[in-house]
Amino acid sequence: MRSDLFSAENLEKESAQPGLRLQNSKLLKAELNGEFMARTGSMVAYQGQVQFEALGSGGLGKFLKQKLTGEGVPLMRVSGRGDVFLAEAAADIHLIDLEQGDALSINGANVLAFDSTLQYDIKMVQGAGMMSNAGLFNCVFTGYGRIAVTTKGTPVVLTVDQPTYVDPQAAICWSANLQTGYHRAEQLGLGTLMGRTTGERFTMSFAGQGFVVVQPSEEPPGGLAGAGAGQQQQQGGLLGGLLG
Repeated sequence: MRSDLFSAENLEKESAQPGLRLQNSKLLKAELNGEFMARTGSMVAYQGQVQFEALGSGGLGKFLKQKLTGEGVPLMRVSGRGDVFLAEAAADIHLIDLEQGDALSINGANVLAFDSTLQYDIKMVQGAGMMSNAGLFNCVFTGYGRIAVTTKGTPVVLTVDQPTYVDPQAAICWSANLQTGYHRAEQLGLGTLMGRTTGERFTMSFAGQGFVVVQPSEEPPGGLAGAGAGQQQQQGGLLGGLLG
């Protein structure tokens, strides 16, 4: 049988080392000899002796925060020996390696998989307060290991070496040490440019030393857990002290 489908670029990529790597721009391959964490429902194929265990959001504390904030990462633990392939609606996949001392703030909806050596918590975005209904809370990852994130389209990585402003729904992740703020779009002269379908119009500011990853698409408001933006807004005051 002959077909361009069987060209070398479509064949499974092999590696001598276990871990997360790209099979292609839209498919993640995990060469498994141990365990890693993945977004629930993201597995599209696997080979070998592999077990999947649903974890919710990773502990009671994170479960409660997810329910109250609408943010979080519904997880499954993947363990065993073999190859696991993951994807999310044909989104583009990117790998980020964290080292000790690094901290990455990321929209939970864009987390695909990560090494079990990493830790994460749900935190209120600095400066958000009660101003926005488009994602008050984010997941902050720390530790040593690799994380796979998704974007809709090819992103741009902005170095924050001058005042930087981003549509909150297009901001995928950023250096957690950056100072953030929310501003009404009209305050920046953007009120008639930044169309919204979810109510109020805001833009997000970044300052300090670090980077921001911006996708060429606007995600709907609310976190991966599926709670609406209104729920986030209602709970913002209650959770400010708990999660800030």
